Parts: sequence; C-alpha cells; structure tokens
Amino acid sequence: MTDTVSRRSALRLLGGAIAVTTAATTGLVSPSHAYAQARPEAGAGPRVEGLLARLTLDEKISLLHGATDPNSLGQAGYIPGVPRLKIPPLRLTDGPAGVRVTAHATALPAPVLLASAFDPELARRYGQVVGREGRALGQDVLLSPMVNLIRTPYAGRNFETLSEDPLLAGDLVAAEIKGIQGEGLIATVKHFAMNNQEKDRDSIDVRVDEQTMHEIELRGFEAAVGAGTGAVMGAYNKVNGTFACENKPLLTDILRGQWGFEGWVMTDWFAAHSTVAAITAGLDMEMPDGTYFGTPLKSAVRNGSLPERYVDRAVRRILGVMDRFGLLDGSVPPRPARDAKAGAAVALEVAKAGATLLRNEHRTLPLTDGSIAVIGPTGTLPFVSGGGSAHVVPDHADSPLDAIGARAGARTRVTYALGEDLFGRAIPASALTPAFDSEGQRVAAGKAWEYDGSLTVAETDEWTFVLHFSSAPTARPQVLLDGTELFPLAAGYGEYFSGGLVSADPDGLSVRRKTLTLAKGAHTLRITAAGGDAGLLFRLRRITGATRAQDVAEAVVAARAARSVVLFAYEDATEGLDRTTLELPGNQADLIEAVTAANPRTTVVLNTSSATSMPWLARTGAVLQMYYPGQEGAAATAAVLFGDCDPGGRLTQSFPVDDAHHPVAGDPLRYPGVNGTEEYSEGIHVGYRWYDAEGVRPLYPFGHGLSYTSFSYEDASARWNGHGLEVTFTVRNTGRRSGVAVPQVYVGRSPDLRLDQAVRVLGGYRRLVLRAGERRRVTVRVAARTLSSWDARRHAWVLGTGRRPVWVGASSGDLRVRTSAEVKR
Repeated sequence: MTDTVSRRSALRLLGGAIAVTTAATTGLVSPSHAYAQARPEAGAGPRVEGLLARLTLDEKISLLHGATDPNSLGQAGYIPGVPRLKIPPLRLTDGPAGVRVTAHATALPAPVLLASAFDPELARRYGQVVGREGRALGQDVLLSPMVNLIRTPYAGRNFETLSEDPLLAGDLVAAEIKGIQGEGLIATVKHFAMNNQEKDRDSIDVRVDEQTMHEIELRGFEAAVGAGTGAVMGAYNKVNGTFACENKPLLTDILRGQWGFEGWVMTDWFAAHSTVAAITAGLDMEMPDGTYFGTPLKSAVRNGSLPERYVDRAVRRILGVMDRFGLLDGSVPPRPARDAKAGAAVALEVAKAGATLLRNEHRTLPLTDGSIAVIGPTGTLPFVSGGGSAHVVPDHADSPLDAIGARAGARTRVTYALGEDLFGRAIPASALTPAFDSEGQRVAAGKAWEYDGSLTVAETDEWTFVLHFSSAPTARPQVLLDGTELFPLAAGYGEYFSGGLVSADPDGLSVRRKTLTLAKGAHTLRITAAGGDAGLLFRLRRITGATRAQDVAEAVVAARAARSVVLFAYEDATEGLDRTTLELPGNQADLIEAVTAANPRTTVVLNTSSATSMPWLARTGAVLQMYYPGQEGAAATAAVLFGDCDPGGRLTQSFPVDDAHHPVAGDPLRYPGVNGTEEYSEGIHVGYRWYDAEGVRPLYPFGHGLSYTSFSYEDASARWNGHGLEVTFTVRNTGRRSGVAVPQVYVGRSPDLRLDQAVRVLGGYRRLVLRAGERRRVTVRVAARTLSSWDARRHAWVLGTGRRPVWVGASSGDLRVRTSAEVKR
C-alpha cells in the first residue's frame, strides 16, 4: 500500500540524481541513506492535515485497527472510517489470484503460472482484472500481490508468489501493481519480509545478512514501492531477532528511509505483538482487530508512554493514500460493473501463456487423431486454485475431460479412468456392527447422534478414512477408532487452511482424511455428531490398498486401449502448511509408473503448486506443468495439448531431482529451522544460483520450457552505455510452425568486486512470438542495479566493474551463445 504522488516523484528524481552522480565518482549505484537523511518526515496535503486536526484521539485510533463490518461482503478486513468527517470505511480483500469474497469473481491462474509467461505486460492486465473486480465487488484495498521469493520448494504458498529470481519477481510485481491501482484499487505488497515458508511462520526467527537481504528478498519489495504500491503488509516471522511488524530496520530505515515509501504498513492478520514498540518502529495498522492498536494504544497515549505524534503519523499515512485514490474528496470514480467476460478472457490468456512444457519425447504432443484416455481425479474435477487466501469463488470451472472431449470432436473416442481416489468409497455394511448408513447420515437440527460399534477388517492393510461433513469445521463429527480421535481439530487457523482441492468434495461438503495401518480383525468405532442450528449431513468412507490397486488396474486397461493418454496429477498446497516432500501425494507415482508402462504415449499434466520430483519421468512421453490454472484452466490445457497454441511458459523456479538435492536440503538450520531460528546461510545463492555454485544439476533448470517449434540464438554482442548493458542477439525460429521463445540474458561475475557474487544472474529476458523461419534482432537491457552488489560495509549498492561475461540462452541451464562487455564507472 503506498501513498502520495508529487512528493514521491520529486524524491525519486532527487534519489536518482544523487545515484548517478555518486556512481560516476565512487562506483556506488544507489546510496542507501543520501536522500533519506536529508528528508524530514513527509507531510500530507492540506485536506489530510485538515482532517487530522479535527479528529479526536478515539477517531484516530479507530482508523488504525480492524473492526467488524456491519455489512460484510465476506472480505478479509474492515476499517470503519469516520462518518462525522465523511472519511469512508475501507474494505480489504484477499486477492492473489482474484477477489476473495463470498460473491463470484474471476478465478485467475495462480501467480506462479502468471510469472511463467515472463511477460510484465500480461502481469499488468492480470492486475487490471483484479483491480476492476475488486472495486466492482465493493472493495477498496487488495491484500496482494505477494512477492516473497521462492527459497524452498516446500513452502506452502509458492503458488501465490512469482519466482526464485529477484529481477523477474520485481518486474512482474511492479507491473501487476500498476494494473491493480490503475483501476482505483489500493494494492498491498506482502509479506514484508523474509516470509519464505509457512512452517512456524508466526514465530520463526530468520537470520539473514545484509547483502543477502538486499540482493535477494528485498528487491521485489523495492520494485513494488517504485511502482507506487499503496500499502505494505508486514510478515509474521522475526527478522534478525525482531518481529517483522515491529522491526525498525525494515519498516523505517529501509522501507521509508532508503526507498521513500509514504504509504501505510499493516500487519498480516494477528501478526502484531506490541503497541508502543510496533507503532514507533513504523507499523501503522493492526489487522484484523485492535488487540494492540485499540484500547492499549489509547492508554499508551494517555499515560504518556507514547507521544500522540506517532498516532498522527500513522493516520496521516493512511489518509494520504485514501486522498491519493480520491476517497476523501469524492473524486473516486463510480464503482464499475463486473465484466466477467473480459476477466475470463484474461484468465484464459494467462493460463495458455504460462503453460510450461517440460518434456516432449517422440512427438507425444500435440495430440493427434486417435483415441484418448484421460486419467486422474483432476481430469474430471477442475483444480482451480490452492487453499487459503488465494481461494476464489469462480464464475464457472469446466472439467479437463469435458474440454478435451469437446476439442477432440465426435470422431475421437475419449475415455476416462479415475486412477487415484480422492474422496473414498463406502465402507461395506458387512464390516460395521451394528450396521449404519455411513454414506449419508443425517442429524436433525438441535439433535444429537451416536454410534458405538465395531469395524471389522478382513486383512491387514493401509486405510485412509475420509470424513465428509456439512457443518463448520469446528462442529464436525467426532470419530474415535480404538479410542483415538481420527480427525482432531487443527490448532489455530489450521482448520481453515486445509487445501483448495482435497478439502471439499464435489457436493460441496468439507472433507478431512486420516491414514493409518489397520490390523486384521475388529476395531472399536465410536461416532458422536450434533445437528447444531442447521442440521448435519456426514459420510464416512475409506480408501485402502485394495481399492487403490483396483483404481490403478482400471487405469491401465484404459491406457492400453487408447492411442494417447493424458494423466492429470495433483498436489494440493495451502497457506498455513508447508509440503513435506517433493513427491506427488498418495498413490500417484505408482499410478504413473503403471500407466506409462502400459502406454508410453502418456502426457502427465501437473496441477501442482511448485517444484515436483519425477522418479517416473523416463517412461513418460510428455510432461506439461499447469500449476493451478484458474477457472479457464481446462480450456487452456486442452488448447495446449492439441497444439492450438504454443506452450508459452518457462519455469520461474528450479526443479530439484529429489528431496536431497536442492538449496535447503540436509540442513535443518536453513529449513525449517532449529529451536525457532532459521539461517539463510546459502546467502545470495538462492535457486539457480545455488545449483551453479554447487555444480548440482537440477531436474529442470530455471527458465526451462519447450515449444512445439525450435529456436536458434546467434550473433550476440554486449556494450556498456553508461547506465547498463545493451545485449543484442538474433533469435530465429528454425521449425515449421509459429511459436513462443523466451530468450534469457545472464551476466557473470565482476572481477573488481571483493564481495560474494553468483556465478551468473538473470540480467533480462524477452518474450517473442515468431513465425516459422522468422528471425528477429533483439536488444535486452541489463540495468546497473543488476550489475551491482550490496556492500554491507558501505550500506550501499556497488557497481561491479570490469569485463563481465554475458550469456544468451533458453534457460539457466541451456546457454547458447556467449559474449562479454567492459562495465565502467
């Protein structure tokens, strides 16, 4: 969330002038304190100052913390405003992949799929959709975008963010913010900062050195500030010993002092830990309530432990942003109507543009004439989004099976096999003593229901019990097997962060699972359920080794009978939980092995959140990474499978071979932390930089993605223009059809810097569509910032001079041509 206009512009120009002058004489690209030290605390316009003078202390404080919305639209937060002075309320909505309220909205593809397009202009239009819909749906502030780097492949919110590379992340977040705020919705970049995992996110202390912090994690946030973000959301975690939401080095020294941010800083939900320490450090708003910024804040002012000027400062920042967006003088444009058709068009375009073809052997794709077997639960169940803050109520979502059948036409036989059961099958009545209707037990409102009996298992086997229920998660039935609760309530908000796919069945009932090995024989089973105010419907089902084997056998029969197979595999990630492995969950690896053995013309479509290990890869014909593709995902997937469009995506994160070979593998202090502390000891070597530094080969490198045609890269040259490098080269489509190329420029180390440097870093990129045989001369500009390193002794960026190697290629692991250039001060 950012702030005012002219003052920021002037400061930005001043900072730029200082940077250019200093760089010319000392090699410092951007002094960290030059204009910050010369600049007093920013004021606001006369309208804001006039309101501030008339507000009572109680009214000021009411603007600094969340409250209950009397007319809630299902959004995440609410600030009541001050009706006496015509200060309107603010409604704050989640929105990483669309507007998250109770009403229907365009469910856009996950941000990681957007990022895979390597297209800032597309990110801007993605932001426009969310911005327009947010205002149309009664919202004022969007709690998005997320720009924390992908540091560990296990992080549960990797699908909500953009990349492991700070340049790409910065480009895209800046463009998206411009799109959001161009529609009049206030954007909030999050989570500031170092929030790169979900495990212990509310307590973990991230220890990170100054160079690593500035070169890796902070660059995207700085780009967001440069794009004018109206707000910043503080993270849950600690940074170097202090919670992020009361961390003065982050909230004041860096965010405002170095970057000139004038908007407001809010907490993540329930991320406040203090009153005086937080507001003096630079926090302006507590969400979603006033635990620390309500009565305790008023008391601190009244008893003299906090000067009222800190309250005024926070209010000034919030009102300044509201003024900038026309919310104080009535100049804000009328709320538009939703344009669902336009939103759907962008959702489809993004899903196709980000579709990333990882493997394509023996021309498995595009699909051609002949029968097709669709296999996998997400072949019929649309996988729209991940769980948590990113979940959106879509206008519609077709199944891939239907989309493939429609595209294939009447002449092509399309069959389906489940392959992997997500929701279980009925427990045989003969196994229950006494018998009861486990497939549809209803409990009337105000009534209670109990079952006290036994479950008899014919053979020792692994069972997954699946409970479907219609009540709120905290009011679900209690199921005890041999005296142990199968579905205990998760701590805190865990019940509400249970996944985007597997936590609800196709009927809309909530779902919970428990897997355990059951010995042959009888087991006590006790169930208690309460009907509550609205009544309760529940089902208790099971998945066993025997049912899994049957599902796989049926999939193999379908695969053998078809010319081509499209197997949909899933991994369901959510806010609040990290993954525990890179492997696909459940029985999917065995399913893929069996199906590819039966039919090598198998394409595996991955609806996963992040990097996935693929021990089954060698037998597949093709692998298509679609992440969580939004409401138009089925149509986009079908279009790519049949070659109606080129798969335009490239990986924005490295895919490790397995759980033992990636930047945080084998070092619990790096991840998930030891005794509440986590160390970013890999330093600046995050993602592909680590693979280069360690000489480890990933399964698929950053930037990788195939086309249905082929490209050559030729005649590269690079020159220093005084502000950066201009890298020029020729790209030629050497195939027989048009396609998308994403040439990437990487720059090597400076011989003159005595600071830690990556082997190479992404310097720039370009997304191109070339006709068959077409060649194009391309120039990619590499900014001085990318050629610089952060010097912790000087607290400043230092230009890396000398002769720098430059590569042009199709990925960080496929560098086709090399040149060099002399970088000078």
